[in-house]
Amino acid sequence: MPLETTLLIVKPDGVQRGLVGRIITRLEEKGLQLAGLKMMRIPRELAERHYESHKAKKFYPGLVRFMTSSPVVVLAVRGVNAIAISRNLMGSTFGPDAAPGTIRGDFGASRSFNLIHGSDSPDAARRELELFFGAGEVVDWSPVNLDWVYDRSEELA
Repeated sequence: MPLETTLLIVKPDGVQRGLVGRIITRLEEKGLQLAGLKMMRIPRELAERHYESHKAKKFYPGLVRFMTSSPVVVLAVRGVNAIAISRNLMGSTFGPDAAPGTIRGDFGASRSFNLIHGSDSPDAARRELELFFGAGEVVDWSPVNLDWVYDRSEELA
């Protein structure tokens, strides 16, 4: 199976609460590889483009305002089934509904702030990675532990 790369964003509440390191640790401990990482303040225009599929929804203005209110940490994460694995690690959208052991389940209590965004499909991942990372900012590299995370004869064949 080929490695896939996805976009994750530690949202303003995750950054303000000092959870960036703990979130990254969970991703890495699961076996996902960091391929890009940066802290930024999302400009309004970028937030609007990123969430344009939600433009007609009632929560859209508040979401854009929230995502531009404070710095975020943007990650490009790679692995076999990285999108599905990341979304499972994130947990249900709202912290009170998310299972214990997930990022939102362990750290989230709000129905508005949910700590982390993750691409929900390969098409979304490609689009979102292009929005947040420029040429050369997602690094193609092979970690030395790749053979200990995946069975090269089956999973990486």
